[in-house]
Amino acid sequence: MLKALFKKFLRLFYPQFHNEQYFNTTLIKYIVWQKFLGINRSTPWPVHFTSLVKCPENIKNGTKAPGYSMGCYIDGRNGIVIEENVYVGPRVSLISMNHDKNNLEEYVKTSPIVIRKNSWLAANSIVLAGVELGEHTVVAAGAVVTKSFPEGHQMLAGNPATVIKKLD
Repeated sequence: MLKALFKKFLRLFYPQFHNEQYFNTTLIKYIVWQKFLGINRSTPWPVHFTSLVKCPENIKNGTKAPGYSMGCYIDGRNGIVIEENVYVGPRVSLISMNHDKNNLEEYVKTSPIVIRKNSWLAANSIVLAGVELGEHTVVAAGAVVTKSFPEGHQMLAGNPATVIKKLD
């Protein structure tokens, strides 16, 4: 009974977000930060107050809430597609827009970042504009992903990121 009432309460603030895993008292803090204090107010899913989400209207997320962990920077200006069951760790940066190398005052339009289902972006990892990560890709802590790895079932690490291990 109480859980059902709590779910209805949360639907008032996050009507499009449907993940049973996030229904706990931490969300009440997120509601205060987002909806009442205005930190990431326009983001339709729960976001930690230390995370920053730019252009959430250009971000399509699956069952998880990118930015739920602390200190994330998610720049959706060029578009980001995050499929089902993608874990985004603390201080992860998803940067979908880049400067023109010849004119730093202009931005380059590229394809959106695409992260396929069942992937994990570990703490302090960075995914840059136009990157596509295949299904079940693990990005190690501190890795900088500068190019696409669409094959999937692999672990990436390093700067720039390379495949260090194939996963079952």
